[in-house]
Amino acid sequence: MATFLLEVGTEELPASFVSDAVAQWRVKVAADLDENFLTPTGIDFYGTPRRLAIVVQGVPLQQPDREEEVKGPPAQAAFRDGQPTKAAEGFARSRGVAVSDLEVRETDKGAFVFVQQKIAGRPAAEILSELIPQWVLGLEGKRFMRWGDGELRFPRPIRWLVALIDDQLLPLTLENGSERCECDRTSWGHRVLHPEPLTLTQADGYVDVMKAAYVAVDPQQRAATIRTQVDAAAAELGGHAIIDPDLLEEVANLVEWPTAVVGQFDPAFLELPPEVIRMEMESHQRYFPIQAGADSPDLLPNFITVSNGDPAKSALIAEGNGRVIRARLADGKFFFDADRAQPLAESVPKLETVTFEERLGSVADKVGRIGAIAAHLADQLQVSPEERTHILRTAHLCKADLVSQMVGEFPELQGIMGQKYALSSGEPDAVALGIAEHYLPKGAGDHLPTSLTGQVVGLADRLDTLVAIFSLGMLPTGSSDPFALRRAANAIVSITWAAQLPLNLHQLLQTVITDFAAGPVSISDPATLTQQLTDFFLQRVRTLLQDERGIDYDLVNAVLGDGDAEYAERALVNLLDACDRATFLQQIRDDGSLAAIYETVNRAARLAAQGDLDTQSLDPDTTVQPDLFQQDSERAFFVSLQTLLPQTRAAQVSRDYGQLVAGLTEAVPVVSRFFDGPDSVMVMAEDPAIKANRLALLGLLRNHARVLADFGAIIKPIAE
Repeated sequence: MATFLLEVGTEELPASFVSDAVAQWRVKVAADLDENFLTPTGIDFYGTPRRLAIVVQGVPLQQPDREEEVKGPPAQAAFRDGQPTKAAEGFARSRGVAVSDLEVRETDKGAFVFVQQKIAGRPAAEILSELIPQWVLGLEGKRFMRWGDGELRFPRPIRWLVALIDDQLLPLTLENGSERCECDRTSWGHRVLHPEPLTLTQADGYVDVMKAAYVAVDPQQRAATIRTQVDAAAAELGGHAIIDPDLLEEVANLVEWPTAVVGQFDPAFLELPPEVIRMEMESHQRYFPIQAGADSPDLLPNFITVSNGDPAKSALIAEGNGRVIRARLADGKFFFDADRAQPLAESVPKLETVTFEERLGSVADKVGRIGAIAAHLADQLQVSPEERTHILRTAHLCKADLVSQMVGEFPELQGIMGQKYALSSGEPDAVALGIAEHYLPKGAGDHLPTSLTGQVVGLADRLDTLVAIFSLGMLPTGSSDPFALRRAANAIVSITWAAQLPLNLHQLLQTVITDFAAGPVSISDPATLTQQLTDFFLQRVRTLLQDERGIDYDLVNAVLGDGDAEYAERALVNLLDACDRATFLQQIRDDGSLAAIYETVNRAARLAAQGDLDTQSLDPDTTVQPDLFQQDSERAFFVSLQTLLPQTRAAQVSRDYGQLVAGLTEAVPVVSRFFDGPDSVMVMAEDPAIKANRLALLGLLRNHARVLADFGAIIKPIAE
């Protein structure tokens, strides 16, 4: 066993590529070594701005010898009259064996020629020399470049290459036109702290050798060092560092030997909203802001940058970075003051100049549609007059900050700045908060809006986008979803569930589509558009129930309808009820209650399908004729349905389906007696009237169960 080292030295790589390359190598390298019978005991992957490296421990020096069975051409093509044909000779030659070594065997597809071959293991050095160019040049990413006069492509020019097995140097060259990057033992340390070349004599000890040259090759170790230094620096100032995980990863891949440097700016800039200061620091400068305390929204007039230079010059570095952030914050203050010079409402007409989508008009047109949809939502939800006023005002102003100078500079602050400008314009707090919250959630795992104005306007905004884009036939396909329509639909469902909004999405879609059809886009077939959106929302509900709520797929089918249009419509008429029923079904599967009623309900439903009772009927007194009963088991079944009816009605009103299941559980022994007891009946009686009456009893039981779910879609009654 040996240790293998590969180091690819480059000019400064983009930070994102370092992470991507390491991730790709984690998959590719291990798989290639296994495929080539060189499975190691361990692999470590390293990356800095100037190098990508792999250290493989316990790699075999040579492949093991092995036997391999190779299938050749069909026997009838390989031999004629017992003599080998050119096909047999060619196959033998390609495998390096004699024709006499071939044997014929029967397979399920007929007789074929086979050869059992002994393959001598190749040296690891030989195989690795073939794999290294594939590993290096097979990396994928954005903005690859050519340099020199060659065709080699990489994010930055490759400047050196080291490949060692223990102390053995692999003979390897990367050709790039007239340039040649030959593998040797020369590496380079930190550009400032150790500018001299390094000689790597062996693969083992790579991390320590580089550390002595002021290069921390492990990205995770660099990130941990940065976090420790930044936290300590903030604590010395009496504050708390804000460390965004994505920023931490990026900064870790921008330096080889991190040093936290504290800088400062004029406290007068703290009059800016904290979000603006953070955006200037994090997005533009990759600085870490400092809060006054862990739970304080206030910031200190300081920042922490991570230097890749000489720690002895930290004061000079801090001064230079301070000049930069002060200029940035001065720009931010100018934008902030200019934007607040006029009321937010005066920006709304300017939205006419911002295009939403070429065929759908301007953002001002979209704002008008959002207001109309918000009004429909307010009607559905029966909000108070004051709430309605706030909702409609929020809808009118929700996009006004898009034409502000601050949002023009930082699009990520849309909504946040709208809230600030609304407050400075004297708008009600509910309106200002709604402007900020209507964008929530911005992605998976993000916070949901907490205010009614934010919830309603957020729903209206997303519904408009969905109807508008679907009306153009631009439905998401595969992984392509340029308008983030799946995320929009997910947000609508998640907000409805979290806020417990009694929303009739089915009716709302029809209303919005009807209104939209009167606009600039002609909708030739509103029914098809409605069905497309219905199917789209059902798929999002299905995904959220399974992936986020942990509901088994067949129980979701039982709630949403596995091809049952009645159930599908019901789910969108009452999203809250659909979620409650799915959650309850999972609960009674897990506790065994479902198993107690499953077989009986399904047996009744299968037979009831041969009758003509509609699926809405629940009342036995208006459906069944007691004078046609011939057995006491029929009368007992009828009485149990009478007892079950108020429990089912109550469950429909309260969405407390426990009482329905309790009633079904009590009915099970009565129905079992009807089927199999001493006074059981033949459901399919010869008398058509008696047969129809008995099928009606079974149909009523099925219908009561359907209030909860389509039991026919449930595959198994108990959790596995």
